[in-house]
Amino acid sequence: MIIKHRYIINLSLYVGMYSAALFSSQAAEIEDFTKYVNPFIGTDYTGNTYPGVQMPHGLVQLSPDNGLPGWDRIAGYFYPDSTIAGFSHTHLSGTGAGDLYDISFMPVVEPVKIADKPLGVHSKFYHDSESACAGYYKVTLADYDIDVELTATEHCGIQRYTWPGKEGKVILNLAKATNWDATKVTDVEIVDSVTVRGSRFSDGWARDQKVWFETRFSKPFDRVEIDTVVGHVVTFSFDTQPGEKLVIVTAISGTDARGAHSNIVAEAPHDSFERYLADAKSAWNKALKKIEISSGDINEKTVFYTALYHSLLAPVVFSDVDGRYRGPDGVVHQCAEGHKHYSTFSTWDTYRAAHPLYTILEPAAAADMAQSLIDFGIQNERLPVWNMWASETDMMIGYHSVPIIVDAILKKLPGIDAETALGECIRTARKDDYRSIGEYRRLGYVPFDKDSIWSLSKTLEYAYDDACIARLAEYLGDDSIYREFTQRAQNYLNVYNSETGFMQPKRSDGSFADSFDPQQYTEDICESNAWQYLWSVQHDIPGLIELLGGKTALEKKLDLFFCEKADSASLPLFSTGMIGQYAHGNEPSHHVAYLYNYTNHPEKGREYLRQIMTTLYKNAPDGLCGNEDCGQMSAWYVLSSLGFYPLDPVSGEYEIGCPMFESAKIHLDNGNTFNVCRKDLNNNTSRKIRHSDIVNGRTIKP
Repeated sequence: MIIKHRYIINLSLYVGMYSAALFSSQAAEIEDFTKYVNPFIGTDYTGNTYPGVQMPHGLVQLSPDNGLPGWDRIAGYFYPDSTIAGFSHTHLSGTGAGDLYDISFMPVVEPVKIADKPLGVHSKFYHDSESACAGYYKVTLADYDIDVELTATEHCGIQRYTWPGKEGKVILNLAKATNWDATKVTDVEIVDSVTVRGSRFSDGWARDQKVWFETRFSKPFDRVEIDTVVGHVVTFSFDTQPGEKLVIVTAISGTDARGAHSNIVAEAPHDSFERYLADAKSAWNKALKKIEISSGDINEKTVFYTALYHSLLAPVVFSDVDGRYRGPDGVVHQCAEGHKHYSTFSTWDTYRAAHPLYTILEPAAAADMAQSLIDFGIQNERLPVWNMWASETDMMIGYHSVPIIVDAILKKLPGIDAETALGECIRTARKDDYRSIGEYRRLGYVPFDKDSIWSLSKTLEYAYDDACIARLAEYLGDDSIYREFTQRAQNYLNVYNSETGFMQPKRSDGSFADSFDPQQYTEDICESNAWQYLWSVQHDIPGLIELLGGKTALEKKLDLFFCEKADSASLPLFSTGMIGQYAHGNEPSHHVAYLYNYTNHPEKGREYLRQIMTTLYKNAPDGLCGNEDCGQMSAWYVLSSLGFYPLDPVSGEYEIGCPMFESAKIHLDNGNTFNVCRKDLNNNTSRKIRHSDIVNGRTIKP
């Protein structure tokens, strides 16, 4: 039986100098939001997050590495582990793909603990000597009695070691590689007694990845030993006293050595760890306090602000402080003055909630992200699917740069070249030799006998992206393109089987597969089954409802979806957070509970939303039920807990769901404050709000 809670959001935006001045005058009294961030959430179970330090969207992700490969250690760190084998400067947040771990440092004293590869030099550590918050990480290396503290600027990692005495050594290991990463070429130059620079080129998920670095020690080293057998491994020795502290500042760049030097000069000219830490906490407080929630529950606040924190880690600023960056064409490009170039776009995941969240909280950055995707498309001759470090990984499917770009343009974010954007969207969508787009254009679907990998999912994902292109064309007044892509957006109809009531893979002759089980995970469906992909028609909910037989039929289908048990023993690793066939641990399900708003009983959806938020997100290392996926898992929670969510991310509309807090405030960059208040109302209330309601001051009355 469903216990019915009755909620509605009363949303109002207070505009004017008074409210802005009041907020400013109280700024000094606002609590430290960084203390509500628990970076260990997601470091156990399937979250694949890292506990180390980063600025909002920072290029540096300085974090401990356990030193062992495997799925659980995709982000370099797994909470149940007990070893640390280095602190590297680049990591991926919950992607399910293991790469980076660049520019790794490890402090030691004799005797050095060395194990067989892959672990190598390492130390034991214990969680009771480990702590972290936004912008700060600390651990004691138990085998050496060395305290390690970390903080960061946008392009620089800052380490501070406290020595136990004896001779201290710092190992810079450019050869170290794990998971998908493989060292190709390394280089080191000893500039002087406190400065070293170099590079690490590697192959992995990011093909032909190039990282340049420059490091400065706060104390001259006495000796240097360099091993180049398998890449540069450099050992710096220091005469240290008990309790003495050594600060190491390392700038990185994906552009060149000049970029790394410019970054360290601009962002890290001194050796004061405390000043860098204060700057990092200030930056995170500025980002986190944009949303204030009313809650007296410390765990509730920690879950929320950690989710907001995780949402703001990617994409990362890839351009250097001088605006230069290396493109996928291998050429160094220059950003327009006052703008930044971003990388690490997990578009299949983040177009759904993360990027809509950015358009609310940080519109200037969201605009730069959209333009970055356009620029990458120009340089690579197609828009990115999943790009990082000037490389297209081609992970996942669709051309979901499109909804991110179109959403930003339709919301009138500044500085985006809309005409060029439309051209790049069209070029990608007509690229017949890429992932069966030609077959999709010819037949109106991707046939599984021509493309055995994710054919059904490609059809549905392409159709959604086509709908987005149509909207952009309509916005720009291009009727021909609007008609073409409006028609293409209806291709989802071609894979619906009215006899089974599901989307199904199709042969090139128009026939459906001979055997069909909607619970089965097959190669035709991307990381999901037919139950989970049935709902991937975000652009045409009325059309989906009609296919299913109307509002009542939609409700019955949703009821079955959330109630039909899955065989837990046979579930693949990406199907987690299961409620019936609903899989919150993977993105295709993320909007489905909101579809109850299109039935006669929207309260059912709100109950499932409450269940998801209260049982699948928690203040613990295993507090995420699935991969973080560069912010999508957490952005879903941020928006849903506030009480609204973009079922169709490009519509400019948000479905009202189940607010978790009595009230919340969103402080916008334009000086306005958007208030969210939870009120009891009748069960049948189903409302929407528009993006303009949030940013322009319209009041929504119950």
